[in-house]
Amino acid sequence: MSLRPDQPVTVFDSGVGGLTVLHELLVSLPTEDYVYLGDTARFPYGERTPEELQAFAIEIADHLLEAGAKLLVAACNAVSSAALHELERHIDRSGRAVDVIGVVAPATQLAVAGSRTGRIGLLATPATVASGAYERAVAAADPHVHLESVACPDLAPIIQGGSPFNEAVVETVRTYCSPLREAQVDTVILGCTHYPLVAPMLQRFLGRGVTLVTSGTGVARSVERALASRGLLNPQAGEGSYRFRCTGEVESFKSLGTRFLQMPLGEVVHVGLGAGVTVTAGWRRADRIGSADWREASGAR
Repeated sequence: MSLRPDQPVTVFDSGVGGLTVLHELLVSLPTEDYVYLGDTARFPYGERTPEELQAFAIEIADHLLEAGAKLLVAACNAVSSAALHELERHIDRSGRAVDVIGVVAPATQLAVAGSRTGRIGLLATPATVASGAYERAVAAADPHVHLESVACPDLAPIIQGGSPFNEAVVETVRTYCSPLREAQVDTVILGCTHYPLVAPMLQRFLGRGVTLVTSGTGVARSVERALASRGLLNPQAGEGSYRFRCTGEVESFKSLGTRFLQMPLGEVVHVGLGAGVTVTAGWRRADRIGSADWREASGAR
């Protein structure tokens, strides 16, 4: 079946963080229609195994392809780092000519191009750091650039929890920034789509001379190029539509999502995915509780 320009661009993430990417797409490509899926029932992805991430990504992609996707955006650093290649292979085997855009390459290209000293930092989830995807992307872009990576196991759950930031949160963020200050980086990649929500705090601790790089702008450029190359840019004159699906609690998604998207969400449809996938105890609650509670519920230390 051939693709049509009026089909939607689809975006997915483990939670609401990918809405920061969708925001850039809505601004940069306003005539496109969008469908966003947040896998909040299985959030967070940050400490998942590559095999779990691959299984989740393929399941979500199949769901979105059935919904008529003309392009898939994996707005999740963990998936982009550990599952993108397997996801592309799965789509190729299915015979569908649908492009998949991740977030690692676009963010890396912006960071390497903008660094003055060749010393770049990365803040990301443990799964993203462990994958080595950013190290490979930086080396491919410029082998002379040094990347200092810091795993932040608590940061995405804290932000997704939606609770007001307190001194404990401030101290957590300060601790994650400390190795990057010591490494004297001049550019920091926010390697999780949740992190732009704490960008002002990160900027304060890193210093005003450090440039923060998010993936949204680069992803929007990559999506536009991919659609244009296939003749799939939507030619409609007015604004396109945007719709939402989530696998967890709808009201929690709407409440948090409005803050991330910075626009009204409207209707959110619940979809059931992952019936045959084991979810670590306590993680289902992470889209509505703070980091300390999440650690207690999951038994993490």
